[in-house]
Amino acid sequence: MPRYLLDSDVIIEWLRRDQGVVAWVEAHDAAGDYLAWTPVSVAEIRAGLRPHEEFVINDLLSILHCVDITERVGRKGGSYRQTFGASYGVEIADALIAAAAHVYGLTLCSRNLRHYPMRDVKKQRL
Repeated sequence: MPRYLLDSDVIIEWLRRDQGVVAWVEAHDAAGDYLAWTPVSVAEIRAGLRPHEEFVINDLLSILHCVDITERVGRKGGSYRQTFGASYGVEIADALIAAAAHVYGLTLCSRNLRHYPMRDVKKQRL
């Protein structure tokens, strides 16, 4: 079974009903693929919601699995930030998302792969 980790930008486009992203998510969900997000993305999505949109988080949780940010993920994320922060501008949020993809063996799906210069992370542009 294919296993994917959705970056926050993909989730935002899904919520905005971008046809390409919606079709991709629906097809992979229907196929029974594992679709996940991190607590980092939960926080980023939640921060942008209006009070009457709170239901969106529950709707997303019914489709997306939330992977844990463990010590191992934190260590890997810190290493990514240290290695790529200055040269590529990788922020801690993206470093943690990439680290979660690496640690859990998930393909990271993003609209902007420039945020993820790590060679040991499987990536897919959506």
